[in-house]
Amino acid sequence: MTSPRIALATCSTFPDLDADDAPLVAALGSRGVEAVPAVWDDPSVDWSTFDLVVVRNTWDYSPRREEFLTWARSLPAVANPAAVLEWNTDKVYLRDLEAAGLPTVPTIWLDPARNLTSRAVHTRFPAMGDFVVKPTVSAGAKDTGRYDANEADQRGLAIVHARDLLRAGRHVMVQPYLSRVDTAGETALVYIDGEFSHAVRKGPLLEGPYRGVEGLFKPEEMAARDATADERALGDRVVSELAQIVPGAGELPLLYTRVDLLHGPDGAPVVLELELTEPSLFLGLADEALDRLADAVARRVAA
Repeated sequence: MTSPRIALATCSTFPDLDADDAPLVAALGSRGVEAVPAVWDDPSVDWSTFDLVVVRNTWDYSPRREEFLTWARSLPAVANPAAVLEWNTDKVYLRDLEAAGLPTVPTIWLDPARNLTSRAVHTRFPAMGDFVVKPTVSAGAKDTGRYDANEADQRGLAIVHARDLLRAGRHVMVQPYLSRVDTAGETALVYIDGEFSHAVRKGPLLEGPYRGVEGLFKPEEMAARDATADERALGDRVVSELAQIVPGAGELPLLYTRVDLLHGPDGAPVVLELELTEPSLFLGLADEALDRLADAVARRVAA
């Protein structure tokens, strides 16, 4: 009997996977599954030879989103499904979460088709406090900046930032900067096959106006964390409602889901991002997390 063969899709910067995902190869091998790292845009890869493609470190996709989605749609079997990836690779999905009654970070959306003037952009910024400007299609905090609404020079930098993105045809989102992140950080809840696996603390990333990012993403400070009861309740609620919200998510539990939370001014958690495409799962920060993911993948190809 031939062993199942899967591809762990990655990018050319990490052809052998990043350090967190690399142990998956051996973990799957011990379960009788041959796992092969494969660069998603490498024309020499024959994707039809794999029983399943698991999207992992494809972190260079955002400037070529349509190319990435065309690739995902061409695959005979991919986790997570291509329709899910299409929905999740543009952060306008936050509107769907909000419409479903899930608490999210309040967001103002700027459409490049509206040809907004600098004054029109200015009037859409918050009047007080810090705020964040970023494109709706991005990864790793790239093209993202934090600004002080009370400082005229910073508002000016924010206008330039937003206008540059809009002129490039990119949709823009503006969000209040929730200051509790500076002390508490973000909480990322990781779910595997629809079941809670572990939580981690992500340190704050944004220190000021946009200055550009070297590489694919800003380095993150990560640590294991015990999720609070209210964080778990929100994360569990999000995961339980995915089938009703996300196109293509209803047939099986998604192989992996990461729910990133911040705490609002009242202390209640809100969804910052829902990562269903290629999230870091921080497998090395939780006992048995690697085994849980390897078991879930092995079940998919054994079915």
